[in-house]
Amino acid sequence: MLFFTKRVRPLSACVAVALIAGVSVAFRLTNDEFIKRLMEQLDTYNRRFPKEKVYVQTDRTYYLPGETVWLKGYLFDGLSHEVDSISGVLYVDLIDPAARKLVMQAQLKAVGGQAPGQLTLPETVAPGSYLLRAYTGWMRNFSEDFYFTKSLVVLPPGGALSPTAAPTAARPDVQFMPEGGELVMGLDSRVAFKVVDATGRGMEAEGFVLNSRNDTIAGLSSMHLGMGAFKLKPEPDQTYTAYLRQGTEPYARYALPAARPQGYVLTVDNISNKASIRAFITNNKPASTAGEVTLVAQVRGTIIQVARGAVSKKSLLVQLPRDKFPDGIAQLTLFDETNTPVCERLVYTENGGKLTISVTPQKPSVKPREKVTMDVSVTDAQNKPVAANLSMAVTDVRQALEPDSNDATLVSHLLLTSDLKGTIEQSGYYFDPTKRDRLQKLDLLLMTQGWRRFTWPEVLAGNLAEPKYPVEPGLSLTGQVVRPNQKQAGKVRLTFMFLSRDSARSFLTEETNEAGFYGLYGLDFTDTTNVLIQAITQKGNRNLNLTLDQLVKPAVTLTQVPYNPLVVQRDELAEFRKRAGEYLEIERQIRRNREILLQEVKVKAKRIETDSRKIYNSADATVKVTQQLAGGAMSVLDLLRGRVAGLNISGSPMNPTVQIRGAANFSGVVEPLFLIDGMPVDKQAVLSLPVMDVDYIDVLKGAGAAIFGSRAGGGVINVMTKRGNPTYDPSQDKAEGILVAKLPGFTPVRQFYAPRYDESRPEHNRPDYRATLHWEPLIQTGADGKATISFFASDARTTLRIITEGATAEGLPGSGRQLMKVE
Repeated sequence: MLFFTKRVRPLSACVAVALIAGVSVAFRLTNDEFIKRLMEQLDTYNRRFPKEKVYVQTDRTYYLPGETVWLKGYLFDGLSHEVDSISGVLYVDLIDPAARKLVMQAQLKAVGGQAPGQLTLPETVAPGSYLLRAYTGWMRNFSEDFYFTKSLVVLPPGGALSPTAAPTAARPDVQFMPEGGELVMGLDSRVAFKVVDATGRGMEAEGFVLNSRNDTIAGLSSMHLGMGAFKLKPEPDQTYTAYLRQGTEPYARYALPAARPQGYVLTVDNISNKASIRAFITNNKPASTAGEVTLVAQVRGTIIQVARGAVSKKSLLVQLPRDKFPDGIAQLTLFDETNTPVCERLVYTENGGKLTISVTPQKPSVKPREKVTMDVSVTDAQNKPVAANLSMAVTDVRQALEPDSNDATLVSHLLLTSDLKGTIEQSGYYFDPTKRDRLQKLDLLLMTQGWRRFTWPEVLAGNLAEPKYPVEPGLSLTGQVVRPNQKQAGKVRLTFMFLSRDSARSFLTEETNEAGFYGLYGLDFTDTTNVLIQAITQKGNRNLNLTLDQLVKPAVTLTQVPYNPLVVQRDELAEFRKRAGEYLEIERQIRRNREILLQEVKVKAKRIETDSRKIYNSADATVKVTQQLAGGAMSVLDLLRGRVAGLNISGSPMNPTVQIRGAANFSGVVEPLFLIDGMPVDKQAVLSLPVMDVDYIDVLKGAGAAIFGSRAGGGVINVMTKRGNPTYDPSQDKAEGILVAKLPGFTPVRQFYAPRYDESRPEHNRPDYRATLHWEPLIQTGADGKATISFFASDARTTLRIITEGATAEGLPGSGRQLMKVE
């Protein structure tokens, strides 16, 4: 059972006073059992299922095959938005959404909520629109709708850019959403609507609503990205139909939801009053209905305010002071007289919970190849400097082919889209202070977009299932051991051996549970690593089958395939492809230079077989390990029992005493020096080595061991493994109870290459027209909120776009965009 104790507010601090119809209705928490139970169960839910949020900044959106996508992941606690220091692994997938196929995956190491890295696109990747998806292992316990996603486009390196046809549908999809949840007979309501095409993108539309008598009840006109709203008061014995069209197209007919005969309506005014959010509650319950309704306002799982009022009052006004709310989405839920949730409304509140990130070049403009130095400044809403961790991408506006400023940012993702299902178009629009109507349109968005981080019935039920996936502070290794007939084998002892590319090796032991499941957590290795897992039952049976979860590629499930047309109607496209191709060749050369190339040398001489793992010429005794010999051995030392003259092995199998030719001194038995592939180890390392991994064992006695000096006074036992040979292919080693696999570790973080023109180098003779001039994933401002960044301009006389994003340790996000001339 997993419970978390970090960053959960005390219950007594969660409730503020609210006003109903102008009368204070503060209550004593200890005397209200429903509110007390509500808060306790929400607190339990938050501890059991803490949420995480992920955001990824990339240097660009458009790439050519073979280019590098430079990126940085940010991890946040889902409740407090503080930097997440629990999860240590960020998974980044590149998905072909049309084929629903995983193209490539990176595992980025996250330290203090920061996960820099890169994806190098294959040279063979097909042009098209791709989905970049990022998440932690813990986030797999919840809906994939809350993974971070971003569209990337791979352009063809040459030739014509063919248009991508948009999916077509017989008619647009239209949804009608009564505010609060449902229409109720005789009660004034506000109905929001959203018109979308086959890809889920908003479409502007207009029309009208008719009742059963064909009377016009309301006119319809979308206000923003296909969204709009109108007022409606349902009448008995009437049904309502909307007629909508796009432009001059014919009208299409859509039925409105039916009205309930009795119930509640929740209408919220989040625009007109700067001091308060006003909630209007109306009902048409019979006069005999007794009890109270409860309005609960919560933000990210923390109850902010609660208000109560009598059902007998058919109209109630609740005023919720804005200054009690943090920045973000607030969920207002109305519980009826039976404490059942009946209405829900989302609102957005702003209270200065964002950073201002300013980047000021020390010179207003520079010349080609001149050094650019910029001062970075970060302040909070009170204009006070703050320390923050940032990432910066500097791109050539003429080549980057970036979309407009309405695209998603760290601010819009953390405070808005990370708490909503579905694709939010132009989420940056709602945070652009130059858009005067942004808050009205944001309020309309929240009337049409569903919140489903949790539902109150789920919380109140109390029967919470066990999380399937644990929190991952590091890489994980999980799987199951079963008998060949797939039946459980009970508890099984496991030995793990890891061998990295540099031949470094490590050993671990573990035991499965009764069902055969095992897991190693918190592992830390980079790049591809070979792992060998050996299983043996308590009775010494090795006839077992092993599975490894990390070898199974996750299924790609997408609720909707995003549509990104490849038609980029800009004059800069040809130049981008040409210049990006030039820089790509430089990148390829850099990768080639990492390899050591030697000229072929022919040597004519007699071949002498040597083994670098041995500093001696020959051993006094050698035991060659065969599969039959290994099958009856519990440990490596068992392979030597009775097979080497003068070697005595006695005592416990788990901690035997080893003695060669009676070697002893005043302190007792002098055991031999133990080696694995020529490297000194302790006896326990030899005992933990899988017997099937041993090729042969050399035993040196007396004078033969003198080459190792005084530490070999008791002789030498050198265990030579199959994997000690660099030409050995572990995937070919198949034996009972053994699984061998290649596992990806953390993606090695490469340094962004950028030329320094203050140094004279031969490669500077090349033309330089980079699309991305600078990528800086880890910028840390000091307590004064300042940092300095420098790089060199390219050959292009252009405008540079500087996008800087980041957050404080407390979770205040910021995004900044600046432009700079290269003349």
